[in-house]
Amino acid sequence: MKPEREPARDRHRAVRLTGPRLAIREFHHTPEDIDALHAVFGDPETARYLPFEARDRETCADQIALYVEEAEHLPRTVHRLAVTLLADGEPEYAVPIGTAALGVEGDRAASVGYALRRDTWGNGYAGELTALLCDFAFGTLGLHRLVARVDPENTASSRVLTRAGFQLEGRIRDELHLRGRWYDALQYSLLEGEWVEPSTGRG
Repeated sequence: MKPEREPARDRHRAVRLTGPRLAIREFHHTPEDIDALHAVFGDPETARYLPFEARDRETCADQIALYVEEAEHLPRTVHRLAVTLLADGEPEYAVPIGTAALGVEGDRAASVGYALRRDTWGNGYAGELTALLCDFAFGTLGLHRLVARVDPENTASSRVLTRAGFQLEGRIRDELHLRGRWYDALQYSLLEGEWVEPSTGRG
């Protein structure tokens, strides 16, 4: 199933993308979505690959309030979206299993990222999610370049990116200071001419 695309003239309305097993929608400032985000950002094992410490529920509630506010900005430059399973029912009411982010930076370029609840790892959702983000970025938003930065120890995410066609550009030394130490990052990129939708041959 191909992701649903928004008309370019209406690209600032609520984002809804659908893949074979996943749906991506806007976050709602509800107890269910707050708890779902906390299940991701509040898990130390998941947070070890994120650029911040594990967050408490109150902080996650504040984050969703920010996400809702960012979605109202015109032109919209930041998309922080909820990831749900189609098997869990209507996406607008399904409990998110993770979050996806796309932030426009400069001329037709953006950074992308995601985080999924730990009990959903190993099911191939990250690959499907990355494909949906790429199709949204290059198709709906008309971007030219996507960038993703990954903790060098996060080999699973590096595999997801390379399978999607991203190329390793290099290692950024001491890119982040957290937990009393410096962390490097691997930077990957994908250009619009390099992206091939999964439905046309890339899995």
